Amino acid sequence: MRAFVGNFFLQCSDAVLVKTRAHVVFDGLVQGVFFRANTKRCADALNLTGWVKNTYEGKVEAVFEGEEKAVNDAIEWCCTRQPYAKVKSKRVEFSKATGEFEMFSIVP
Repeated sequence: MRAFVGNFFLQCSDAVLVKTRAHVVFDGLVQGVFFRANTKRCADALNLTGWVKNTYEGKVEAVFEGEEKAVNDAIEWCCTRQPYAKVKSKRVEFSKATGEFEMFSIVP
């Protein structure tokens, strides 16, 4: 399959992938279990940018930016594969990627 981009035809594997932004709040057993550190490792492995932080309400909040599939994979990983956490629920808001981040950070 080919995609038309400007004056060029590109193979789909060469086409620009869709970038997205997800603002996520995770609830459950998510603090005191290395959730933020493990989320950063996951985001770095998936080449995502953004941040993760604890909230005063005992939740973890994160913003992921990058390729749409990678963002969805990170959210899924955080919900189901965190080694010590137990996510009971999540709230996700998707929007256009802003490109404002250079890397993925843990916010104190």
